[in-house]
Formats: sequence, C-alpha cells, structure tokens
Amino acid sequence: MKVPAPLLLLFALLPAACAGGGRSGGISTPGRGAIAIAVVPNPIVAARVAGDTYDFPFEVVVRETGGRPVGITRVTADVYALGGIRVASETYDAAKIRSLGYATAVPAAGELRYRFNPRRAVPDERLFGGVFAELRVDAVDDLGTPASATATVTVRR
Repeated sequence: MKVPAPLLLLFALLPAACAGGGRSGGISTPGRGAIAIAVVPNPIVAARVAGDTYDFPFEVVVRETGGRPVGITRVTADVYALGGIRVASETYDAAKIRSLGYATAVPAAGELRYRFNPRRAVPDERLFGGVFAELRVDAVDDLGTPASATATVTVRR
C-alpha cells in the first residue's frame, strides 16, 4: 500500500513528537529531566487548496517537565494504515534533526515549538480516516539520565 505523500512528509520532518488528545510524556522523577509532547491541532486538519492539493498546518510543542535541561537524541515515527499495519518507519538522530534547521536542546521547564504547513496532493480522501502515526522522542538530561515520550497523531479533512 502506498502511504499518502502528506503523511510521509509530516512524519519525516517532525523534529519532535506529537500527542493524541493534546499531550504525552514520560514518567517524571524529581531532579531528572522529562519531556511532554503535543501537536496542535490533533488531529491535523487538512485544508483543500485546489483539486486534490491540501495544506496540513500544525505546530509541534516539546516541553521539558522535570526541571532539568534535555537534549533530543532521537525521533522515531511509525505510520500505520488499514487497522494497524505498519506501512512506514522513519528515525532521525540529533545530527539529522539539527541539519534540518531545528533545535534539539530544551531548557529546564522550557519548550520548543515547530510550525509546519506542508502542501501535498492526496489522490483519495478516504486515506484521511485510515492512517495514524505513533511517535517517540528520546532525550537525555544534563546528568545523562534518559527521558522519552510517545504519542499518536492523525489527520482529517
């Protein structure tokens, strides 16, 4: 099955992760870095530009919630269709994320925000209802303690 181009672009470019229902985060331990992630809006609302061309405006927010600075080390996106069949997977390390022009350092109690508005053709609108992604962000705090957050994001028309 071919995954629609806007979804592949969405998940290939995310420097962080996004959250179903608003936010997602790992378990926070006092004195250790932790992260929470959100995408606004979720689901992402595809806006028809003309014909089968759509804009996909959204913002990804990564918050540090444990009180220590963290550095994002890896982002992984697994795209699923047809009731849970994995159709694509992408992993970006910190160097790749930075090469795309995005920051990877989140200050203690701070946040990073990334705005996107990819424009792509979607040949069949039924694809909007049957595709979702599970995303994971891995990070490490300034003491070397790992932190991670996972979430789900969808797209609708």
